[in-house]
Amino acid sequence: MFPVCSSVKVRVPATSANLGSGFDAVGLALDYHDELTFTLSDDPSDAGAQVLIHGEGEDTLPRDETHLVVSTFRRACRTFGLGRLGFVLEAHNRIPQARGMGSSAEAIVAGIAAAAAFAQGGELDRQAIFDMAAGIEGHPDNVAPAVFGGLTVSWDFDAPEGVGSVPIADGEPVHRGFHTVNYRVAEDVRAAVFVPDYELSTQKAREVLPSAVAFGDAAFDLSRAALLPAAMNPGSMDAGGDANMVLFCATQDRLHQPYRKTLMAASWSLIELLRSRGYAAAVSGAGPCVLVLHHGDMAERLERIAAAPLSSGHWRVLHLPVDSTGVQVER
Repeated sequence: MFPVCSSVKVRVPATSANLGSGFDAVGLALDYHDELTFTLSDDPSDAGAQVLIHGEGEDTLPRDETHLVVSTFRRACRTFGLGRLGFVLEAHNRIPQARGMGSSAEAIVAGIAAAAAFAQGGELDRQAIFDMAAGIEGHPDNVAPAVFGGLTVSWDFDAPEGVGSVPIADGEPVHRGFHTVNYRVAEDVRAAVFVPDYELSTQKAREVLPSAVAFGDAAFDLSRAALLPAAMNPGSMDAGGDANMVLFCATQDRLHQPYRKTLMAASWSLIELLRSRGYAAAVSGAGPCVLVLHHGDMAERLERIAAAPLSSGHWRVLHLPVDSTGVQVER
């Protein structure tokens, strides 16, 4: 199969997973993007990859076939029936690396979306991109909002052993593997993301989690996670509901953050400070970024509360709307 174009530009949003209570299931796309341009070589004998990086990771990310975008692009090209292509990848990165803003999910989605755009004309098959990306990442909480935008709740459907799908009366069969649903987010929802100057690997953050949790803690998080779609879309609540109060409750957690706090003492101190003032603060993904969700403009108030950490020079803050589109390509 020959590529349908010679150049593709991909735009992928940052994401925040968990949102406190929704461990490994809930994700949110943020209006803060990496932009990557893939330009195919006009030399048929050139099958190599040249990688140019600007911005985040320009001093640390590899510039060869081990780059996650490149290796994912190669894998996706094989899936879509393309041969080994020579290309130049120019990445303009804004998403911080190893901070809990979905940089690895962004890289995986970018590589797959680019391969899909080279292989096929028309609109992206987002479901196919999600299926492949979730399989590579191993969990869907970041890749789902990166692909679809907005607020997503995802799960891994475990059909009976040896069964590929389960029939549903008057509906499409449910196949094994990862699935996601997308929820509307109110236009006034904003996210303040406090970004520290230190990193934390997802692997280390997972290693400190217990193999079992108390029944009461599981029930606690279940009740809070069920609030998240309503908290992000207060029009679905009774008129008397306080949207920011519901957001505060929905982001409470006992499943993962208490076990990880020793790995990110500065982040945990900031979360406690913000929550003591009634703000819906949580670890963004596996951390160490701190996410604060709110309705309306609260940027100045949040910066006043966090004045000491911000003035230390070890933190910066991004005030971001929600991205409702997800990955975009331009051929």
